[in-house]
This record gives sequence, structure tokens and C-alpha cells, in this order.
Amino acid sequence: MTTHETISEHRCFGGVQGYYKHASSVCQSSMRFSVYQPPQAQLGPVPVLYYLAGLTCTEETFAIKAGAQRIAAELGLMLVAPDTSPRDVSLAGDTADWDFGRGAGFYVDATEAPWSAHYKMYQYVSEELPALIHSTFPARADAQGIFGHSMGGHGALVIGLRNLDRYRSISAFAPIAAPSHCPWGQKAFTGYLGADQSRWLAYDASALVLDQQCPTRILIDQGTADPFLAKQLMPERFVEACRLAGQKVELRMHAAYDHGYYFIQSYVEDHLRHHAAVLGG
Repeated sequence: MTTHETISEHRCFGGVQGYYKHASSVCQSSMRFSVYQPPQAQLGPVPVLYYLAGLTCTEETFAIKAGAQRIAAELGLMLVAPDTSPRDVSLAGDTADWDFGRGAGFYVDATEAPWSAHYKMYQYVSEELPALIHSTFPARADAQGIFGHSMGGHGALVIGLRNLDRYRSISAFAPIAAPSHCPWGQKAFTGYLGADQSRWLAYDASALVLDQQCPTRILIDQGTADPFLAKQLMPERFVEACRLAGQKVELRMHAAYDHGYYFIQSYVEDHLRHHAAVLGG
């Protein structure tokens, strides 16, 4: 029985870049995702690295803009990227703002109406999508890593820290590192989770890391010319929380780099090698 539908597939560095969709029981919606299968996947299961994109992005953004396939083909890493929210449902206000609603699921399981019916991105990314990937693609269940950018960097840190038995490696580009303390996070958490800020902490990496440490070093890259650095991203809060918790973390600040995919292109190879060193290939 087919569990997903192929939208398109493209030969790329000896492997296959594909785009797919399926009916999500978690989100009660059709969901799209992309998968890069390296050439090594033709011989057997390979480690899998999940990438979570940022605000307004889709399952295509990383595959098209990051230039990661060449290194993934060398290292034998499968790359999986989900969409950033449900799209085949229409909810009041879901397109009113670019930083909330459609394209901005924030990788939480919403508890507030009307979002709670469909916006279950935490469960989707951490449970349903991996189950689909491992049942239909040659991916190793014992070798999973997670990384992401901006909102997706927040998602990667949170999902990685909350599921240390599943994700052996974690990294992020310019993550929203303390969402309870920034306008983007406060807006999303209030809308999806309600006004009780104690409920936000389960989705705030700077709070989570105080109790849940990853056994391997977390890598974070951040540009100094990022216009969102001071007000929205706050990586120094996460680094300080890691210091207090004893979590190994490396925050690399890059002069003159901004928030976009030119920045990600410049350092994506480092991230893939960071994960491959833990996951193998």
C-alpha cells in the first residue's frame, strides 16, 4: 500500500532529489516533504538528517537554495525536509501575517482553537514523518540527526533535546534560541499554546537544555549582520543556559553574514560533516 505520492524526482550528484506528499493523520491535512537520497542509498540504508526550515519557507526551500546535495552525496547522508505548516486547510487568520499561521507552524503542537485541529508540527516532525521515512525510504532508524534555520533552528533544538533517544546529533543556523523572550516566539506561543507562559517552556530550547542535555556537541552558526540577531534570535541566552547545564555547545559568529541562504550555503558543509561525524555514513 502506497503511503505517499511522488510529486517529482530529479537525478542529483548520483542520487535522487525528490518531492512528495501524503495524507497526515496527525495534521489532518495533506503534507509535503522533500528527500534527497544519496547514491549510497542504492546499496542499503543510510543515516538520515532532518532539516527544519524557517518562516514562510516550504519543503522545497532547503533543497533548492542550500546546495547541500553535493556534500550529502559524498558523506552518504539522506536529507529530509518537511513543510513548515499544514497548507491544505483554511483557518481564519492563517494568512493574515507572515510570521504566524500558514508557513509558520513553529514546530509546536497547538492547543488553542482553531489551530489545535491541524497545527501539530511537533508530533508530525518527531513521530509521523520519521515513521513514514523509515518505512518507505532506505533510512537508518539508529542514525538520525536534526538541524534547521531560524524558526527551524528553534524546532531542531527543541525536538532534538526532547527526543535524545532518536536524534544523535543537533545543529542550527541562526535559531530562535529563546522564543519565550522574543516577539516572534511570544506571538506564536500565545496564538498556538495560550497565554499561560508555563506551557511555553516545553518548546523553549533555553529552558529545555537546563534539564535535557545532548551527549554530543551542539553546533550553532550565526551571522553578525543578521537583522534579527538582537531582538529575535538571542543565541547568547541558549549558550548561557548550556553553560549552566554543562551542555557542550559551539556558537560560531560570522562577521558580515546575514540571515539568508547565502549564509547557509557558506556553512552547510560544516553542518553536514558535524552530523556525519556522529551518525556515520
